[in-house]
Amino acid sequence: HNYVLRANCDAIARKMGNALCAPIVKFVPEGGIEPKTGHMTSPGTITAREETFQMLLTDIAESLQAHGFKTVVFIGDSGGNQKGQQTVADALTKKWAGKAVALHIPEYYTYNVVTKHFEDQGALPKDRKSDGMHDDPVITLNMFIDDPNSVRYDARVKAGKATIDGVSIADRAKSTDLAKKIVAFRADYTVAAINKALAAKSSMQ
Repeated sequence: HNYVLRANCDAIARKMGNALCAPIVKFVPEGGIEPKTGHMTSPGTITAREETFQMLLTDIAESLQAHGFKTVVFIGDSGGNQKGQQTVADALTKKWAGKAVALHIPEYYTYNVVTKHFEDQGALPKDRKSDGMHDDPVITLNMFIDDPNSVRYDARVKAGKATIDGVSIADRAKSTDLAKKIVAFRADYTVAAINKALAAKSSMQ
């Protein structure tokens, strides 16, 4: 998620032209501790309680607002973080009472829209079979464009295992081109949603 966010936030900020990327929040709710639930059943996972996550988002956003930022936008690459981001955004916008606005953009996380777009374009086969991993070609390529080492690209190509759900990423030039298109599509889709949300907030003031 962190590699994906790093690539996409940069593209979104550049497309907007008047935005900056805040540091990525890397500790988020990943499941329960006792008993272990969700991703906490996988060794090495670090989780945060929902209230901890929301307090962290609140403090970060309020710090930005205190330094003059008028709009704080939350985007999350994990499904489990969406509700918390919305809760914090709503609470802060109410608290700031017109001085600033906080927005949660759920459209950023619409992986189904991204996948369908590239299937319809013929860039991804519609009949591919899942490897049963918490991954897919869109995620892998979105990580790859930020840092090929994040998907162990060279090692996988060398071992003949450079496929995700049957989709080969072994052709570096082809993979790079598709990865750039994925990031660009997600940036365009998210920026449109941000602008729509901003327009809706302005009409309510």
